[in-house]
Amino acid sequence: MPNDAPEPAGALTYRDAVREALSVALREDPRVFLMGEDIGRYGGSYAVSKGLLATFGPERIRDTPLCESTFVGAGIGAALGGMRPIVEVMTVNFSLLALDQIVNNAATLSHMSGGQISVPLVIRLATGAGRQLGAQHSHSLEGWYAHIPGLRIAAPATLDDARFMLAAALALPDPVLLFEHLYLYNMEGTLTEGLERVDLEHAAVRRTGRDVSLISYGWSLHKCLSAAADLAKEGIEAEVLDLRTLRPLDDAAIMASVRHTRRALIVDEGWRSGSLAAEIATRIVEQAFYELDAPVARLCSAEVPIPYAKHLEDAALPSPQRIAAAVRALLAPSGGG
Repeated sequence: MPNDAPEPAGALTYRDAVREALSVALREDPRVFLMGEDIGRYGGSYAVSKGLLATFGPERIRDTPLCESTFVGAGIGAALGGMRPIVEVMTVNFSLLALDQIVNNAATLSHMSGGQISVPLVIRLATGAGRQLGAQHSHSLEGWYAHIPGLRIAAPATLDDARFMLAAALALPDPVLLFEHLYLYNMEGTLTEGLERVDLEHAAVRRTGRDVSLISYGWSLHKCLSAAADLAKEGIEAEVLDLRTLRPLDDAAIMASVRHTRRALIVDEGWRSGSLAAEIATRIVEQAFYELDAPVARLCSAEVPIPYAKHLEDAALPSPQRIAAAVRALLAPSGGG
């Protein structure tokens, strides 16, 4: 997988924000170290760790063999020994090779020890599609991990969250998986002035509206914002809710938005069957059914391995145009039925 070239000087990207978060964590806590494939001399598949080896040395920036089960397991062991490891997995698909370590060890040890053992491990994973990397590098499996008790699952979608979620994750005694959508790395912007921390507890309204709630996370959040901007030209005001943390879900924020707009569309790059979108839709029905003016709708990726060909990849994924069309259907006199 290609190492993306660095951006022009002065441009602040999502990649820059993650790199700064890593640098600060490494400087401030000697227990922190970064471990993963090609993160040192190569600078990371997405150039996130570029330059860190020269600054912090090979003891803190550790290149590993291509063996996810081994280096994730080593991260768990280091966390048990009092360190604060940050393990980078090149793509979420490859994390399946470490599923035993993540699900049967990291997620369970605190529970099985009656709270005597903690696993303060952070795993960073590139997730999602949109860059023609083929089916083995393009899936969105964060919903799978959100199913598992003992893990905290977060999806930073903004520069602020990319910069500050890592510190919040490192402060927790339990394993945290940070899903960074690969399409976000080149996203440019600025950090909120004066912001010093974020939490891993609450969703955030990224755009207010009155007619429908668009509930999403990661790169799909930005597609929702784009769709909302287009819908506003038609007089339709969509509220956009960034879930931010996928386990635990912020039910209170979800229900507050739905009760305000009375309609909900969940946009999830995962597959529809057994999806995170299905979980959210069910919670809305359980907790806010009588507040709804239309059935809960969801827009997910097509039920296929993500294609390589650009036109097929685009056809398989949620898009701003499909999001806008789904909103119009929700607002139709039939109520989306």
